[in-house]
Amino acid sequence: MPDREWSLQNEPHSLENRSVRRIEDNRLLTGNGRYAADQIPSNSLHAQFLRSPHAHAWILNLDTGSACNAPGVVAVYTAEDLERCGVGALPCGWKISDRAGRPMTAPPHYPLAKDRVRHVGDPVAMVVAETKRQAEDAVEMIAAEFEPLDAVTDTAEAAASGAVQIWPEAPGNLCCDWEIGDDSAVEAAFAAAVEIVPIALRNNRLVAAPMEPRSIVASYDKGSNRYKLITCSQNPHSVRAALTTHILRVPENRLRVICGDVGGGFGARINVYPEDAVLVWAAGQLGRTISWTASRLETFQTDTQGRDHQTEAWLAVDGDGKFLALRVRTLANMGAYLGQSGTAIASYYYAQLLSGVYRIPAIHCEVRLVFTNTVPIDAYRGAGRPEATYVLERLIDAAAARNGIDPIALRQRNFIPKDAFPYETPLGLTYDCGDHERTLRAALEGCDYPTLQDRKDAASQRGLLYGFGVSTYVEIAGAYPARITREYGSASGRSESAHVRVHPGGTVTVFTPMQANGQGHETTFAQLVAERLCVSIEEVEVVEGDTDRTPLGRGSAASRSLVVGGAALARALDRIVDKAKGIAAHLLASEVSSIRFRDGYFISEGRGDRIAFREVAKAAYDGVGFPLEEIEPGLEAIAFFEPENWTYPAGCHACEVEVDPDTGRVRIVKLVAADDVGNVVNPMIVHGQIHGGLAQGIGQALFEDCIYEPESGQLLTASFMDYALPRASDLPSFEVALCPTPTTLNPFGAKGCAEVGTVGIPPAIVNAVIDALRPLGVDSIEMPLTPERVWRAIQDAPRDRAADKREP
Repeated sequence: MPDREWSLQNEPHSLENRSVRRIEDNRLLTGNGRYAADQIPSNSLHAQFLRSPHAHAWILNLDTGSACNAPGVVAVYTAEDLERCGVGALPCGWKISDRAGRPMTAPPHYPLAKDRVRHVGDPVAMVVAETKRQAEDAVEMIAAEFEPLDAVTDTAEAAASGAVQIWPEAPGNLCCDWEIGDDSAVEAAFAAAVEIVPIALRNNRLVAAPMEPRSIVASYDKGSNRYKLITCSQNPHSVRAALTTHILRVPENRLRVICGDVGGGFGARINVYPEDAVLVWAAGQLGRTISWTASRLETFQTDTQGRDHQTEAWLAVDGDGKFLALRVRTLANMGAYLGQSGTAIASYYYAQLLSGVYRIPAIHCEVRLVFTNTVPIDAYRGAGRPEATYVLERLIDAAAARNGIDPIALRQRNFIPKDAFPYETPLGLTYDCGDHERTLRAALEGCDYPTLQDRKDAASQRGLLYGFGVSTYVEIAGAYPARITREYGSASGRSESAHVRVHPGGTVTVFTPMQANGQGHETTFAQLVAERLCVSIEEVEVVEGDTDRTPLGRGSAASRSLVVGGAALARALDRIVDKAKGIAAHLLASEVSSIRFRDGYFISEGRGDRIAFREVAKAAYDGVGFPLEEIEPGLEAIAFFEPENWTYPAGCHACEVEVDPDTGRVRIVKLVAADDVGNVVNPMIVHGQIHGGLAQGIGQALFEDCIYEPESGQLLTASFMDYALPRASDLPSFEVALCPTPTTLNPFGAKGCAEVGTVGIPPAIVNAVIDALRPLGVDSIEMPLTPERVWRAIQDAPRDRAADKREP
């Protein structure tokens, strides 16, 4: 890594640990937010979709005549209409290759189903009418004739011999047979091992469930020959690129994408969806504004979902409890179609983290990506990293129990030591820094670990089982650098940008392509600007979510807002200060090299003359007496930032649980999250992000499970009556300890915090419940740990079952 010193750190400043209240909350908490559905004009047409009631079926006939003649109906469109106008398929953003170097199978995903439907909710036709009710009524008038086919929703069944074939171009329903690591090295280590510990796991499928359902407002202006799309996305520039380049096939500058406030993203808002494409195209056909807002049922049936892995893994251990090798075999559900990044999440984002925080000399992982008759699987908070951590941390607890070693001691024995960084894993990642002993100690101290047995004894006296579990993890945040994204199959780079404009009065506007969906960007970015330019936060405006106003970028995902987007902002601020120094030098009749910027003033060292930032801003636009060959009028800057590497947040999550053996109910008594997210700009916002991730991680561990009926492919958990999100009463008080080891990969030393909760806490909870149940003979249980599932595990457990020591 080249030596360099970030210019933002060259002069005294105080970015860290300032809990500034969120600016955006004044708007969001008083009902003054501007969500997509708030921006539907009164004269808008309304769209509704005919969706497949079948998980798998031929489309035999679509008679739209009655619907076309229904009151208020303006148009009815099917796949034939889009195909006739040259509308293309939705793109997959990552095209990986199999173990032989052959490209994966990527069937087309047309905006409206053509010939065959492949999951319940697949859009078949769109009705456009004057009112929403008229559109809904007309959809019911479409005479749709289907020929149902057998469906397959389970990943293992889809991969089995003789399974229903979903795509003719994907024999065996296989999208890609992918691998990473050194199989021969693992084989040799297994031959030398004293113990080989097996485990079989299911990582349950999850629904993103954002508060705001997807909403779209599409329009076309004939005079300017431009489209406009108002939507709720995490990356408006990527939506624009997909729609213009791949689907509508028009120049990018003919589509403006606008995102206002977004009520939750969690990865499901990364994709461009069929509804985006059809509405924008139809707006061009009709020359009128068209809107659509999903019902909650449509959200369940159409938004991308997360996780859904089935995994077998084996850990080789020597006589001293040192890890020798790890072998992992995973079946990853892709759903019926490929999303924007689902293939990368099931491969690189997942498997490259299987080394975790440990020294494991040899690792090999096979992932088979499989099509099923379900909603596409794509990013969900954590996106691959929770799946990897779950495999590793459950396996380590199993190894500890099997060998009679304390699970804390086993982890410590195999940690990457602090003095070993930068550390290159056998799977090609280079961790730049970390201190895993520190986060482990912080978590144990937060739990008062030495007195654990006292709490176990007290619970036993009340007829309850008490368990303790930990999970030590590392994840990746930011983005792949461009030098390897192409190698891994990405269709685009991952650089970020920022545009800073200082107005003549000294106020500042930041234009960023990042897109907030709850993270607090307006506050954090304004805080950075205020600190660097010595203006008040109230004088800083943050503009995002508008492709016409913001520079090109990749939006918010992978905890990249600060570590990549903020780094671009830092560069732009440095350029503002550098230019302002030149203007100040002219005004003070000094050499630029003598000018320093402190406390809001440009000071000529030696002479002591000074001029305020606000005066320099005014002079920048007056330009009176400027040597124009040296200084251009104005004061604004654009900067781009290309990351050199991922950043690597890490930590230890610990929890204590009580289990009622009579009912199977699990109650989290204590939860401590000791996280290394690097340096922190706003602790209050960071704590809030960690709390949110922990809540979602608890949801996966104890409550949430997206279930399809095997025979029909119907989604059985298609509402909040059936899909259980955690409630406030289900959550404990969170204790968060921040244990930073600053990275050198961005100006702030920040690593990213938004996803660590979902990465670390699920295995800690499951390990704690198994710790409580192990005296009863339970050594394995699958998420979610519902009362019924825990109760059955207790009833079915053989009390003296010998551990299965079979090798792979």
